Amino acid sequence: MNPSTIALLIILFVAIIVIASSIRVVKQATAYVIERFGTYQTTWSVGFHMKWPVIDKVAKEVSLKEQVADFPPQPVITKDNVTMHIDTVIFYQITDPKLYCYGVEYPIAAIENLTATTLRNIIGDMELDQTLTSRETINVKMRATLDEATDPWGIKVNRVELKNIIPPREIQEAMEKQMKAERERREQILRAEGEKRSAVLISEGEKEAKILKAEADKQAAILAAEAEKQAAILAAEADREARIKRAEGEAEAILKVQQAEADGIRMLNDSAPSKEVLTIRSLEAFKKAADGKATKLIIPSDIAGVAGLATSVTEAIKTAKE
Repeated sequence: MNPSTIALLIILFVAIIVIASSIRVVKQATAYVIERFGTYQTTWSVGFHMKWPVIDKVAKEVSLKEQVADFPPQPVITKDNVTMHIDTVIFYQITDPKLYCYGVEYPIAAIENLTATTLRNIIGDMELDQTLTSRETINVKMRATLDEATDPWGIKVNRVELKNIIPPREIQEAMEKQMKAERERREQILRAEGEKRSAVLISEGEKEAKILKAEADKQAAILAAEAEKQAAILAAEADREARIKRAEGEAEAILKVQQAEADGIRMLNDSAPSKEVLTIRSLEAFKKAADGKATKLIIPSDIAGVAGLATSVTEAIKTAKE
């Protein structure tokens, strides 16, 4: 192989290496900041790119994903002069790779210091109790302040969270005692409410029992009165029916007697009795009346004639017998 061929192969090999080193493939959610002769040239987004050898260089590879920065606890002083430690978590995202590269030297350190000063300013206007119960308010204020401050750096602060709020030990002990007292108070209130509810339920039960008993007694009295009324009605109806039957029997007996007397009279009339028979019947009736218990006796005016007639009848009977 002659020297010219070797030199050509070497040049070709070097050219391949240079071209290969100039090719870049930018991945998803990534950006490349390109400089030319130390000056910002452009920003590569996702895709296939090629730079000039030696002239251009990739100054910085920037991730466009949302990132998390967890800062250590920072000492802060509240409005009522209580020192406590608060650690924060920042969720941020790079929106402008150029500003991120050239805006500030150490962006994360700058954000950490800015977070600490902002937190001190916000907590310094609050008392301890308000600080412990105003996490959301503190988060919103810090996010607004940090987002505005980091905008020239090409960084957007999406969320700020207070991870831990650590008050002094004596404050923690006082809070624990307060919580214990509060729990005991709630327990006593619940116990008292339970006893009250139990007493109310017992009273209501006794009241319902008395009401039910009174209603039962009332119903029993009503039923007893109804039963007595029905018994009286039945007894009256039975007595009435008995009297009706008795009256009907007496009326029927009277009717039968009257019918018998009428039949007797009719039969007597049909037989055409003689004067002597009528006289004898009159005497028999007079005899029955005389045998009675009456204190007065009425004698017919023609009693002498009747006696004479009786004597005649007696004599006629004796003659007939002889």
